[in-house]
Amino acid sequence: MKKILLLTTATALLSSCGVYTKYNQQTTVPDNLYGENVVIEDSVGLGKLDWHELFTDTILQQTIEIGLKNNTDYLSAQLRVDEAKAALMSAKLAYLPSFALSPQGTISSFDNSKATQTYSLPAVASWEIDIFGNLRNAKKQAKAVYAQNKDYQQAVRTQLISSIANTYYTLLMLDEQLELTQETEKAWQESVASAKALMNAGQYNEVGVAQMEATLYSVQTSVLDLKEQINQVENSMSLLLAETPRNYERGRLAGQKFTDNLSVGIPVQILSNRPDVRVAERSLEAAFYGTNQARSAFYPSITLSGSAGWTNSAGSMIINPSKFLASAVASLTQPLFAKGKLVAQYKIAKAKQEEAALSFQQTLLKAGSEVNNALTAYQTSNQKRELYEKQISSLQKALDSTTMLMEHGTTNYLEVLVARQSLLSAQLSQTANRFIEIQSIINLYRALGGGQS
Repeated sequence: MKKILLLTTATALLSSCGVYTKYNQQTTVPDNLYGENVVIEDSVGLGKLDWHELFTDTILQQTIEIGLKNNTDYLSAQLRVDEAKAALMSAKLAYLPSFALSPQGTISSFDNSKATQTYSLPAVASWEIDIFGNLRNAKKQAKAVYAQNKDYQQAVRTQLISSIANTYYTLLMLDEQLELTQETEKAWQESVASAKALMNAGQYNEVGVAQMEATLYSVQTSVLDLKEQINQVENSMSLLLAETPRNYERGRLAGQKFTDNLSVGIPVQILSNRPDVRVAERSLEAAFYGTNQARSAFYPSITLSGSAGWTNSAGSMIINPSKFLASAVASLTQPLFAKGKLVAQYKIAKAKQEEAALSFQQTLLKAGSEVNNALTAYQTSNQKRELYEKQISSLQKALDSTTMLMEHGTTNYLEVLVARQSLLSAQLSQTANRFIEIQSIINLYRALGGGQS
């Protein structure tokens, strides 16, 4: 009974010193994490969608599957998980006693006398009793590191899916811009041909023709630039997919459809959804148990060891046949002259824990900012869409009118030039705005921790 009371008292004292304290998971987030202009809904949110539901383009789905299979960063993250799992297993096995078989044999002879042979076949066992929490905190720390690496793998997965999708839609945007520019090039070629015919008929001047030709060359330069950009983006895609450079099959920007459910959900969901937030918290948890482990180093370590086996050596006597021999030893090791070192190690561990807490807070604030940025970008580009449609309709009418007037000699080439350039600029901006709208959906999906399934 006294032993039980003594053990209970010792455990309570150690708990009060922090050796056996347990990490408390973070459950609160800052007020207005998403910003004051974001409406909070108690719903599942975009971040809980399976990426197949968000990206319905079958070609893009196939491309993402290739990336998840081949991407080297993602595969490296999987290997890190395996390493952390092995480290956790090692920490768990430290609770068990260690066994070793250490057979020994000697042959000795003194002054040419008959050689004597001795041997022993002992099995040695050693077991550290974890009264002061050293092994426990090491296991808890390894467990947190294992979970952290799993979350890191998920973070790499989420980033990979988003990067492939962004790259894919960048190609669609460039394809549409190239198509518009090539159509404009064709129109300018027709305009130059018409202007030359009018000049030969004495109804147009050489200056106007030269200006139109210069504009045509500028448009042709833009076509080459767009082709180069497409090639560079395709090379970026090949890196994401761990492939050699090639041309990628893809759809059209105009045919892309997305869900209308852009709910961000309640802020606390970001703690469980976003893998990078979970990684930051796992770092804090690991640092917490690292501090506990550094604190437990101030206490003694108790080890039980023993051996059992057969030997024919009994001091100065040689016994045949051999006899069974067993021994048991208990040892207690208390650090006496290492207090300064232990204090320094504890201060380092405590500082790392505080650093991890600040890093977690900053990661959470960054997550909220990214949600706000993505949602604002989506809302802005969505509002611009209708304005671009109206602008292009007006500019098309202006171009048709100025072209007709030029053909009848009532206006000059400058007005046609301005009208056509304005129309092309608006069309390119409309395409870029559609891409920004899609990109903001992808960024919002990633910011809310999407891509988990």
